[in-house]
Amino acid sequence: MDGIFGWLGEHGAHQDLIRHMGQAAHMPTDNLLHAHSSQVLGLAATSRFGKAGIHVENGLAAALYGRPRFLDDELAMIARDQGPIVAVAHGWMRFGKKLPTLMLGNFAFAVLDPLKKKACLVLDRMGTERLSYACRGGNLVFGSSVQNVAAHPAVGRIIDPQAIYDYLYFHTIPAPRSLYQSIRKLLPGQIVTLDNGQLNVDFYWQADYGPSEASFDDQRRLFREILDQSVRTADASATAAFLSGGTDSSTVVGALTAARGTPVDTFSIGFDAEGFDEMEYARCAAERYGCRPHEYYLKPADIVSAVPVIAHEYDEPFGNNSAVPTYFCAKAAREAGFEHMMAGDGGDEIFGGNARYAKQHLFEAYGRLPALLRNGLIDPIAHLPGLSSHFPLSKLRSYVDQAKIGLPLRLESYNFLKRTPLDQIFASDFIRSIDPSAADSALTDVYSRTASDQVINRMMHLDLKFTLADNDLRKVGTMTEAAGIEARYPLLDDRMVAFANALPVDYKVRGQTLRWFFKQALTDLLPEKIIAKTKHGFGLPFGVWSTQYAPLGDLVGDSLSDFKQRGWIEPAYLDHMIAMQRGPHASYYGVMIWVMMMLEQWLRANEH
Repeated sequence: MDGIFGWLGEHGAHQDLIRHMGQAAHMPTDNLLHAHSSQVLGLAATSRFGKAGIHVENGLAAALYGRPRFLDDELAMIARDQGPIVAVAHGWMRFGKKLPTLMLGNFAFAVLDPLKKKACLVLDRMGTERLSYACRGGNLVFGSSVQNVAAHPAVGRIIDPQAIYDYLYFHTIPAPRSLYQSIRKLLPGQIVTLDNGQLNVDFYWQADYGPSEASFDDQRRLFREILDQSVRTADASATAAFLSGGTDSSTVVGALTAARGTPVDTFSIGFDAEGFDEMEYARCAAERYGCRPHEYYLKPADIVSAVPVIAHEYDEPFGNNSAVPTYFCAKAAREAGFEHMMAGDGGDEIFGGNARYAKQHLFEAYGRLPALLRNGLIDPIAHLPGLSSHFPLSKLRSYVDQAKIGLPLRLESYNFLKRTPLDQIFASDFIRSIDPSAADSALTDVYSRTASDQVINRMMHLDLKFTLADNDLRKVGTMTEAAGIEARYPLLDDRMVAFANALPVDYKVRGQTLRWFFKQALTDLLPEKIIAKTKHGFGLPFGVWSTQYAPLGDLVGDSLSDFKQRGWIEPAYLDHMIAMQRGPHASYYGVMIWVMMMLEQWLRANEH
């Protein structure tokens, strides 16, 4: 893992501590690109991709990881001539806390001013990069990795039980919480400042959903211009592209092909499992754009080999099983000589592509019916004794029951931790150590601070945080880096995000049609077969394969046997899940089994 890390505060053995903090996050400290320490601070950065640097000037120390662009002309010139880290340092001296509002792109930076007893930590608008911190014992400690921070002697590694619950709820540990009690992670668009001992956390940017009134033709023309600019900005030497055959990856490949005027090398993953393989769509796109396609069919043995890589590379437990195909796709690109890959992540979350957006439209319609009709007729019929459990009233009852749950919590109706009483899942001591409502509160907080009263925009804002920043970008960024590839996301270009946010709501979801504007604007670029396909995702047939391939089944059994001993989960619940997964519900129960298996594997690989 690459990144930046350091501290502000007095501490001895500075160079030894820098090496220790870097090694804790598996950073290549033998060849740190930059390291600096004094009596009151330490600072280091490392990168295989030329994305990191530190700069010390007039008592001010700054560290940067990422590829920012500067809106201020003078800072842009400094970045071009002397490097972006010098522009960050000069920008801080000139603009102070206003600086991140003048920066675009992916970045995380820290500025330390020991003479004034001030410090600042900043994360980019989309959360493409990562940054965590702790303020303990007079020290402000920060790092791209949670493990950097935990390795500082003022911080330490005390596992937060609430983080374990959050992981099982979300399949990742969403910011600001981290695995450890005293460490927090910055949210997208967030700035943390320390001023003479006072820590302040605020947002320098939040998504603006003020709708544009431009015509469809004008919007389409602007969209195509921004798409072209975005892929050109993201393009670099030795750049290939992910191609799943979905709308987003196909759009990126089509736009990149048009911008270059030459074929693009694409990398696709297939699965020899019914209901999981989408290679026909990837081939459709590759043929349309004249790509140089590279295909790899994932095998059960690949999952076994990928599990220790995932456990090693993530700085916290991570439970999205599509990390496996992402890793093998990036690994194939690296073996073919590529250093960068374009990914299509973000399109669903800014243009309205997730199926739940349309589904929740239907549930919201129930709340708009007259109360007399809802309470006096529909609800009593849906709950008729002896009949409500049989079709079609069972469907009506399910609809009514879900419609009564307000957003955003209705989105979690099918969460494993909502479907079974918690005292059947967790040990009583564990339940007493957590607050189950905290996960719901985290969702409600992000949903409620959206700068829009439109349900679709609020759900997309929620997904920018939980689906994209906490999950998909962590998945892709970490796995590509593990393979020696730098990922770039043209659909998350700040210009694209601002454009998409300003689209009218019915341009995003029109009735039950997802991404209406996006698809209408790309009819000449995307194959009709891909425009018409239903959303699938980059799933993994883990649940099925773990019952068919003995080494994978053994890995599951061994992991969960040890996981039982940690005292968090009721053994009977684990046994129930395993039994159900071996029956007709392999894929459904396979999700939580993977999540728990990876938690155990991560703990084994990272316990100190």
